[in-house]
Amino acid sequence: MTAQKRKTRTRYETLGEVRYLTFSCYHHLQLFNNDAIKDEFVRALDIARRRTNYRFITWIVMPDHVHLMVVPSLPQYPVSVLLKNLKGPFAKKVIARWKKLNAPILRRITDRRGRLHFWQVGGGYDRNIDSEKEYEEKFNYIHLNAVRAGLADDPADWRWSSAPWYAGMRGPGVLSLDV
Repeated sequence: MTAQKRKTRTRYETLGEVRYLTFSCYHHLQLFNNDAIKDEFVRALDIARRRTNYRFITWIVMPDHVHLMVVPSLPQYPVSVLLKNLKGPFAKKVIARWKKLNAPILRRITDRRGRLHFWQVGGGYDRNIDSEKEYEEKFNYIHLNAVRAGLADDPADWRWSSAPWYAGMRGPGVLSLDV
């Protein structure tokens, strides 16, 4: 058994600055392969966004991870508060449902100590966007993620992202980015 040193990263909370966040499912399992789970996560995103008054710039839910570009509501709601309001309640709800169904996935998301995990342990990827070029790169990267993965022909076809909203689609199932 080899000990691995975890990377540490200083996160700067700067008023008005855009943050790029990525977090993955436990062991990179495709826990978002079910449309109902992706739909539930979009509802959880909306609840967390409203609760923390964050501005969501762009986002996507992929089968095994999530990307977000956000502007935090500082100082009251740092990124850690958004993630706590989003990831914990969502994971508890999904795992409770899997327990009720005695879903086979439970074995794969249980660690050696018997604890269940929806999310990969650790803070995920978190960086401040510090240039217009990087902003555009991350914005496009997020929206093209489903196309590159072969999940959609056009970014707007992947309903579990902000791409449909930017394509002018509004209504049920499309998370509004209006603050």
